[in-house]
Amino acid sequence: MAGLIKHYQRYIKRTNILSIAFVALLCSLSYFLGLWQHGGFTSPVSTTAVLSSVACDPTTVSTSTGFSLDFAAHHAANDSTFASPPPSDFPPCDIKYSEYTPCEDVDRSLRFDRDRLIYRERHCPEKRELLKCLIPAPAGYRNPFPWPASRDVAWFANVPHKELSVEKAVQNWIRVDGDKFRFPGGGTMFPRGADAYIDDIDKFISLRDGTIRTAIDTGCGVASWGAYLLSRNIVTMSFAPRDTHEAQVQFALERGVPAMIGVMASNRLPYPSRAFDMAHCSRCLIPWHLYDGLYLIEVDRILRPGGYWILSGPPINWKKHWKGWQRTQEDLNNEQNQIENVAKSLCWKKVQEKGDLAIWQKPTNHAHCKINRKVIKSPQFCSTQNLDAAWYNKMEPCITPLPEVASIDQVAGGELKRWPERLTAIPPRISSGSVEGVTAETFLQDTELWKTRVGYYKKLISQLGQKGRYRNLLDTNAQFGGFAAALIDDPVWVINMVPTIGKDTLGVIYERGLIGSYQDWCEAVSTYPRTYDLIHVDSLLTLYKDRCETEDMLLEIDRILRPEGTVIFRDDVDILVKTKSIAERMRWQSQIVDHENGPHVREKLLLVVKTYWTAEDQNQPQ
Repeated sequence: MAGLIKHYQRYIKRTNILSIAFVALLCSLSYFLGLWQHGGFTSPVSTTAVLSSVACDPTTVSTSTGFSLDFAAHHAANDSTFASPPPSDFPPCDIKYSEYTPCEDVDRSLRFDRDRLIYRERHCPEKRELLKCLIPAPAGYRNPFPWPASRDVAWFANVPHKELSVEKAVQNWIRVDGDKFRFPGGGTMFPRGADAYIDDIDKFISLRDGTIRTAIDTGCGVASWGAYLLSRNIVTMSFAPRDTHEAQVQFALERGVPAMIGVMASNRLPYPSRAFDMAHCSRCLIPWHLYDGLYLIEVDRILRPGGYWILSGPPINWKKHWKGWQRTQEDLNNEQNQIENVAKSLCWKKVQEKGDLAIWQKPTNHAHCKINRKVIKSPQFCSTQNLDAAWYNKMEPCITPLPEVASIDQVAGGELKRWPERLTAIPPRISSGSVEGVTAETFLQDTELWKTRVGYYKKLISQLGQKGRYRNLLDTNAQFGGFAAALIDDPVWVINMVPTIGKDTLGVIYERGLIGSYQDWCEAVSTYPRTYDLIHVDSLLTLYKDRCETEDMLLEIDRILRPEGTVIFRDDVDILVKTKSIAERMRWQSQIVDHENGPHVREKLLLVVKTYWTAEDQNQPQ
């Protein structure tokens, strides 16, 4: 009997070993079959292979050791041999949508109130109106010139509009030169060029000692002011509406300068309070003196304590220019007096007025300002609890209060380090405990983490570390701006988006000396098609998976991504497998690779390259 039992035990043990070996063989065969079906062992990891490996071990996904993705740009100069577009389940949109901006659509805007330019604000399409097609690039589209050459020249085919070159011919904004646009660096109020104009400002406030890092240009034109400030280590958020000055923001982006579509109308600008060190208006046509100074009150909200507001153009120096402006002396004098009164009511100090320039400074705290409310009755201080809320929140005719100070000499909210030390110093919002659940240690760890991650990205995408390949970058879920901070020594700029449904860290990003905006990713971004060379998508799809369709989010990413542009998705493997299946239907080439810490981490990377195709290609046989 004992011998029979031992024989039975040996049989069971042998059977278990054979079963395990059989299952392992099936998993391996399934994985290699998936690779073979999708182009061999050096091709991107196929969905079949990913799913097979996940079935065998849900915490890992095998990735190929070789890359088949080509991250290089191939259409930057004359090249008449364009490849036919790859197959796609999503059809190309009609060519009329080549410059489509969903939330600033010209036709839709006509349904809204024209008072105070409300019709030029964001008015996004309803779900049933969303396009389910791919926005085409115009025929002959080429990758922009690399920075810094792009500051001064762009391809005509990329933004085929001559209107500004005619309308602003005498002001040196832009001119057509064969198949290119040239940007001489001029502006309405700086005929000697932006560089000379900035030097004039520098005579009154220091632009080179690191105290001023972030700026905002309201009504920016083609963003020459922001373009020339970059050489002084000042990064500018330039914005202008989509209006009769056709494609002005699009020109700025082609030049490799940060810019977004925006307007001062009824909503707050999509930035937190105390964001910018300097604000600027050069004949921006914003009626600062109207509506009880509402627009200056909004500038006050987004200016840092001690920040500057610079105004050139009407009504400044009206005694010299009134005839050319075709306005009466009385009218211009009255407008300037009203602006002076609003500035005084905000407790601003006038720093200088000389020639065509006037400069005011916001106080470093509100200790005196609160006392003088007994004399100056309007505007009063806001009672709103969330002073940073700025996503469809209405402007308010009240002063945004600065944090309390213990003495008149203190800077409200904490004094910032000078640039570049500011980038890695503990932001005051964190050191003061204003950001719930975030400590100085958390912030420092995050900074180091993103240095490691960006280093890994550069190993995967060698062009990311090369000058000229990428310029305009977007981080869709920026958190503390660690991705942008890790790229600070590269010739790129990053718009740091903070989703409206997560932790509000945009104020921290600005305190670091970086720029960004709030964004609801169930809606379109306020920018033109083909804005960004590289888009970073960290955990965004998980964040929004129960709020809007992944497909719609990917179509929006495709809209704002340049042909041959790159997307880096970082998310859970299950999310990325689903995303890859959609990507393969969008004329994208994609590949899933392991996390920087190895294959046993569920979080993976999905690398994407948008293929080159244009409106002239869409009817070619596939």
